[in-house]
Amino acid sequence: MKVVIEADGGSRGNPGPAGYGAVVLDGDRATVLAEAKSAIGRATNNVAEYRGLIAGLEAALRLGATEAAVRLDSKLLVEQMSGRWKVKHPDLIDLHAQARALASRFDRIGYTWIPRERNSHADRLANEAMDAAAGGNEAAADPPAAEPSKIDAAKAPKAPRWTGARGTPTRLLLLRHGETELSVQRRYSGHGNPALTDAGRRQAAAAAKYLAERGGIAAVFSSPLQRAHDTAAAAAEALGLKVTLDEDLIETDFGDWDGLTFSEAAERDSELHRRWLQDTSTTPPGGESFEAVLDRAARARDRIIAAHQGDTVLVVSHVTPIKMLLRLALDAGPGILYRLHLDLASLSIAEFYSDGGSSVRLVNQTAYL
Repeated sequence: MKVVIEADGGSRGNPGPAGYGAVVLDGDRATVLAEAKSAIGRATNNVAEYRGLIAGLEAALRLGATEAAVRLDSKLLVEQMSGRWKVKHPDLIDLHAQARALASRFDRIGYTWIPRERNSHADRLANEAMDAAAGGNEAAADPPAAEPSKIDAAKAPKAPRWTGARGTPTRLLLLRHGETELSVQRRYSGHGNPALTDAGRRQAAAAAKYLAERGGIAAVFSSPLQRAHDTAAAAAEALGLKVTLDEDLIETDFGDWDGLTFSEAAERDSELHRRWLQDTSTTPPGGESFEAVLDRAARARDRIIAAHQGDTVLVVSHVTPIKMLLRLALDAGPGILYRLHLDLASLSIAEFYSDGGSSVRLVNQTAYL
């Protein structure tokens, strides 16, 4: 017997109150053969997604199914279950092994990614389970397996003891966008809107894969410019999240220098360009100063922290706003702007505590590219 399995899972907070849903349909998707849903206590989106898949596989096997077409809106699960992506996150290793063991009992099984709107049945069941988890409805929850794992606790960002900061920080994963034609040509690229090159799209995909395997990300924020948004969208799809656009994450407005090379800008406005390279309050003709970008970055940081206190958040932006966020975390002077190097599609990590403390944990990681 051939069946279709659709499964979903989610978390209100990532990690937070979590639940999953799964539905088994006949081969024509005309008849519902079985449903499953459960609250699982506090967990991440990816853990809940795997629990939903496992429940769907178990239900199909109980029905005597020998072939299954599995449809999921989690690209992470589809790629990992298909064997194309490795499973590195410790929270998912055992769940992946359990799912693979169940899958091996079918004569034939395949995995297909579908958009969230085409997974509405399982999504509804998962949301009902999450509602139960958030409301403390134990009747809808699995027993004791809902307890947070030791690995979850170990991975939660903690305050470095020597700083005196207290509590759990908001951790910002700062991802620079991928390559564009202007970056290849080493031209100033501010409020212009060049698209990613083929190499830039590959960089975005590599970063998305790495972040999906890392997991634990509650939200994705991005500059609205296409090169940043497309980089963010790749990660958001892999994470099963939506992209929130923030105008304050946009790149510096280089004004009349936008699209020029360093040499062309220096030749055009030699004295102003020289001052601009030494003084962050200097404004390019028709543009904005680096200090103005610092103010914007601080506003964006404050909004993200207010909305996601204690969470890990992906922020996709441009070289200058990311440098400014690192400057804020380091409580450093303006000179740091000229001393930080950030590659295309690189990842940096800054943490901000509710008591005003902050720290930088990573700068310019590119090992996944």
